[in-house]
Amino acid sequence: MTNPISDPLTPNVIVDDIASVVSLESTPEGIATVTINRPARRNAFDALTIEGLTEAFETLHGADHVRLVFLRGAGPAFCAGGDFEWTRQAEQLTEDDNRADAMTLARMFKHLAEIPAVTVALVHGAAFGGGAGLVACCDYAVAVKSARFAFSEVKVGLTPSVVAPYVVDAIGPRAARALFVTGRTFEAEEALRIGLVQELADDAHALEAAARRLVQEVMAAGPEAVVEARRLVGEVKGRPIDHGLMEEMARSLARRRVSDEVKEGIAAFQAKRKPSWAG
Repeated sequence: MTNPISDPLTPNVIVDDIASVVSLESTPEGIATVTINRPARRNAFDALTIEGLTEAFETLHGADHVRLVFLRGAGPAFCAGGDFEWTRQAEQLTEDDNRADAMTLARMFKHLAEIPAVTVALVHGAAFGGGAGLVACCDYAVAVKSARFAFSEVKVGLTPSVVAPYVVDAIGPRAARALFVTGRTFEAEEALRIGLVQELADDAHALEAAARRLVQEVMAAGPEAVVEARRLVGEVKGRPIDHGLMEEMARSLARRRVSDEVKEGIAAFQAKRKPSWAG
């Protein structure tokens, strides 16, 4: 299959042969939007959707001009997880074939989690199973207050295996264990409390307003600094604050202090103007 995303630098690029299920749009300013477009199936995953999302996320790894990526679902839901009919087909596969199939799903989540740009999930309706996993993979999530979440795999005898690393990282082992073993549905308020989402919106209009505000916030920051700040989280997570880590972080800060981006940022501040990257 040829790569359906022809040019990540062109505004409003849409994947061709999978445009019915996944779209990728970008603007000259560097704002990209990935939309799952299976509203009749509540944007549930099937093989084609997974392929489309993987290709979109891979493309964003190479789109150097993109600074902010929104992930959203069309229609009444964000993403209801695995499509039931697609899941049933796994019964006909061998364990080895199932492992290969599951790896395609695992790679999709990893590609999302490692996009260099800031990633934001805009959540409405249901975010169940792998849909909630998508939320956990993003840097930031805004949910409509009426949104609902669940890691419901155990209800049908499955486990949230491929999303578990991202969910545990996002909300911690205690909260993840409680939600994984019960499979219960929880509200947006609880998702905010445990850290799965970072902000609530009253309704769809407020969700769009939050997205516009985030554009302003992200575009006001130094693009190189943002990429490095994201990387820092992974570099320090779980490590003891010893002399080695302190030296490593000191070197990181020293590099930034002599960078052209910092020089421009300080010059803009002193001149009371916007830095070049803010337009």
